Amino acid sequence: MSEEVEKQCRMPWVEKYRPSKLDDLISHEEIISTINRFIEQKQLPHLLFYGPPGTGKTSTILACAKQLYSPTQFKSMVLELNASDDRGIGIVRGQILNFASTRTIFSGSFKLIILDEADAMTNDAQNALRRIIEKYTENVRFCVICNYLSKIIPALQSRCTRFRFAPLSPEQILPRLDKIIGEEKLNVTEDGKKALMTLSKGDMRKVLNVLQSTSMAFDVVNVDNVYTCVGHPLRSDIERTLQTLLSTEGFEEAYDEIQRIKSVRGLALSDILTELHLFVMRLELPPGVMNKLVIKMASIEERLAKGCTEGPQTTALIAAFFICRDMVSLES
Repeated sequence: MSEEVEKQCRMPWVEKYRPSKLDDLISHEEIISTINRFIEQKQLPHLLFYGPPGTGKTSTILACAKQLYSPTQFKSMVLELNASDDRGIGIVRGQILNFASTRTIFSGSFKLIILDEADAMTNDAQNALRRIIEKYTENVRFCVICNYLSKIIPALQSRCTRFRFAPLSPEQILPRLDKIIGEEKLNVTEDGKKALMTLSKGDMRKVLNVLQSTSMAFDVVNVDNVYTCVGHPLRSDIERTLQTLLSTEGFEEAYDEIQRIKSVRGLALSDILTELHLFVMRLELPPGVMNKLVIKMASIEERLAKGCTEGPQTTALIAAFFICRDMVSLES
């Protein structure tokens, strides 16, 4: 096996199957066609990409850079800084300023600076950056990437052309997922694919990471194996929990059963609550009872998020259902 093939085998699928051309990207056709026009007309503005993780922001600008520069030019023409790098005011005035202010003699083109996860930059660093963007526009283009647009100062936003990357739909994810399954010769069931897309919530990176993890841990990628691999509650576990809360007579008996489900599956109460909420909303309960139950579940989830221990919150959840059961029986 050659060194290159061995390197490909060891590489995470997120990087192995990262698109290398703009045409390979699976979504956001309007954004891709607009950027393609910018490149063709050699009028690329400063860019600001924002949206949830795993929606193609970094892949888009890297594919754009590969289209602009040859492999030999890439290192000298592109500066990529991520959240893992120090990007305080010192880096902006040092590394970024040095890169932006120097011209490459033979390229005859502008350089590209990619600031990934820029919402982690301090306000001072962003303020220092806006002057560099103005001063060296002739020589360099910036691409600012973030998850939260509100964390980018207005002065920086106004200097860039903004593009929002929305979460991917299952219809957009499925063709690429099928292609990778074929390339890797995996045994994936239809319910396994559906589980991957349900868990990912439009995040392509999460789809590939969970797919790779599950395929390495199990021979078949099905719904149970996917949920087991990521420690997500199975539908059957949530149904059993709901059945216990709705029909068990004794408080202690209900507590013991829920604790058993949690310990056998290694589940967190917050995960159970999130899934339980979807089942509760399908119950046919009187409006007053439903309101009370949802408010109590929300309070439990808030307390868990603040760091309260799970034991007392489990008893609070059981108590909430017991109170609502009594309300229903009184109304009937």
